Amino acid sequence: MAAPPPNILWIVTTQWRGQATGYAGDPNAHTPHLDALAAGSVNYAQAVTPHPFGPFARAAMLTGVRSPENGVRDYYDPLPQEARTIAHRLRARGCTTAFFGKWHLYKRDPRAELIGEAHARIVVPPAWRGGFEFWEGFEGGFLLNDPWLHGTRLPEPVKFPGYQSEVVCARAGAWIRESGERRPDTGKEQAAGSTPAIRSPVSGFKNRFRPWFCMVSLEPPHPPYDAPVPRRDPGQAAGVMPRDPREIVLPPNVPLGTEVEAKARCELAGYYAHLEATDQAIGRLLAHVPRENTVVVFTSVHGDMHGAHGLFRKGWPYEESIRVPLLVRGTHPDGLGFWVLGSGLGERNEEPVSLVDLPRWTLEWTGGGGLKTQNSNPPTEIQRISMPSVVRLPHQCDRVWRGVRTRTRKLVLNEDGAPWLFFDLARDPGEEHNLAGDPDRAAEIAELRRQV
Repeated sequence: MAAPPPNILWIVTTQWRGQATGYAGDPNAHTPHLDALAAGSVNYAQAVTPHPFGPFARAAMLTGVRSPENGVRDYYDPLPQEARTIAHRLRARGCTTAFFGKWHLYKRDPRAELIGEAHARIVVPPAWRGGFEFWEGFEGGFLLNDPWLHGTRLPEPVKFPGYQSEVVCARAGAWIRESGERRPDTGKEQAAGSTPAIRSPVSGFKNRFRPWFCMVSLEPPHPPYDAPVPRRDPGQAAGVMPRDPREIVLPPNVPLGTEVEAKARCELAGYYAHLEATDQAIGRLLAHVPRENTVVVFTSVHGDMHGAHGLFRKGWPYEESIRVPLLVRGTHPDGLGFWVLGSGLGERNEEPVSLVDLPRWTLEWTGGGGLKTQNSNPPTEIQRISMPSVVRLPHQCDRVWRGVRTRTRKLVLNEDGAPWLFFDLARDPGEEHNLAGDPDRAAEIAELRRQV
């Protein structure tokens, strides 16, 4: 008998670099809960975002269609109402769908302050919520503490005290717990399959023991990096110890002895504190997730330069900006050891993959039949990356570009098609030697250029 479709949980953060975890070897990152998740997951060590900027990446990740083809070309473009997301597709297959946290795909006023309540209290109408059956979140605002939430059961924004990651993960965890309990309309708990129709006390809609898809979208570790995090005193288990900027270990591509170094150290002290606090929140969320029938995905929409190459923020085509963490923990409902995308013992995968692959993978996992031990589609050696427009905010990338990345090479073209950057990632992982003008690399560049 074929195994039933699993539940699917996407945990999506913002500005979390692929290099910035304990399991990836970052000496600054204290991420014990993600390290534990990685120990039972496939770690896609070559994963990239298709676009290193929030709205473009989010639109691509939800639809499986790159920007601007998905309708999002400018930073302030909303995801079109008619766009088909993974939530639409899974609902058509009978899944219950839920979204919690940062949306960042509705209409925003370009004249309003990005940080603060003006964007945090924007109400996203139901028709603009990407097809999710249950929705509870906020458009933006970068309020890492005391977020304003609205949605299915909150018609107007309500301020929730506490650290944003903790608040959002706790709300999502409650929804997952109560969905898993499968309480029938009588209010009595019964075993799965014994009652044909139930009402979730959290979501208020009926289902028939359907598998669920839940996306938890967290804003941290996005700036402001000096925003408070839950602090602790020495000896306490919860909270985060303050970081000393002088103790931050910088990679070789951050210029030392400069104002760039000073700024990088200062903001990275806050950045890694937010990583640790969010790791704790994710750990508490995962404690509510049934291991035996749920696929868990952890990733980020993009990274941050943090002084590498003298640059800050995102939009840039360098590894710090485009590489993202991507963990997939599978499930073995039949007890026979069959896992989605791996053995379940923790393994490193070097395939070049992209966030734009996630909708296709998720549909495969819920497509009926047995769970797969690997992706049904053969791996590609190339992932396309791009910035469809210039985001005119401080420190962001100054040009439109497009490119390709393999395991060992990266080619980036300017808007007119001329090569801008070419790196041999195998020999130069820090991207300190631009080979775009090297005549000895002309044939290699020409070959990759045909695939951009």
